[in-house]
Amino acid sequence: MTLRRDVPIVLAAVAAIVGASLDGDGRWLHYIAKPLATLLIAAIVWRASPATPGYRRAILLGMGFSCVGDIALMLPFDAFVPGLVAFLLAHVCYIVAFRAGFGAGRGLLLAAALLALFAGINLAGLWPLLPGELRVPVVVYVVVLALMATLALARAWSRVSPAPSAHTTARWAAAGAVLFVISDSVLAWDRFGGGLPVASLCVLSTYYAAQYCIARSVR
Repeated sequence: MTLRRDVPIVLAAVAAIVGASLDGDGRWLHYIAKPLATLLIAAIVWRASPATPGYRRAILLGMGFSCVGDIALMLPFDAFVPGLVAFLLAHVCYIVAFRAGFGAGRGLLLAAALLALFAGINLAGLWPLLPGELRVPVVVYVVVLALMATLALARAWSRVSPAPSAHTTARWAAAGAVLFVISDSVLAWDRFGGGLPVASLCVLSTYYAAQYCIARSVR
C-alpha cells in the first residue's frame, strides 16, 4: 500500500526535475509537476490520523505554504522574495510542530551549536554575493530555517524515552529538516554564487525527500 502511494510522488518529482532542464514548450512539465509533487506528499499528511492533531495541522499548513513557494520560484519572472516569504512561513509552521524540541536539554544545545556553525559558515560565504536589499530577508530566513532544523534534531536526540513510535516519527522529522537545510543551501549558492552544476537535480531531489520525510513523521 505504501509503495503504491509513493509511486505517483516519485514520478511527479522526477518529472519536475526533468522539466527544470527543459526550455520552451517543454517547460510546462516543470510547471505542472513541481507543485503536484508537493501536493501528493501533503496528501500523506491529509490522510493521516495522528494522536496529536495539532502536529498534523501544523505540518499540513507548512506544506501548503511550501506549495505557494514552489509556484513563486518557478514563475517565468523573478518572484524570489515572495517565494522566500512563503517558505519562511512554512518553516514557522514546522517550528510549531517541532516545538517539543525546546525541552530536549543537551540535545537542544548540541543541535543549536551544529546548526549555528553551519548557518554561520554559509552566511559568511554568501554575504559578499548577496544584493544589499536581500541581505536582511536572507538572514531572517536562515535563522528561521536553522531554528526549525535545530528543534527537529533536538526532538530526535532527546534523552526522554517516549514510545518507540514517537522516536520513529522524530527521526523522520529530523531527516527531513536536515535535507531541507541542504536543499536551501544548494539553492542559495546556485542563485547567488554564479550557478552550480546540476543544481536543479540537487535542490529538487533533496527538497522532495525533505518534505516526504516530514510527511512520514505524521502518524
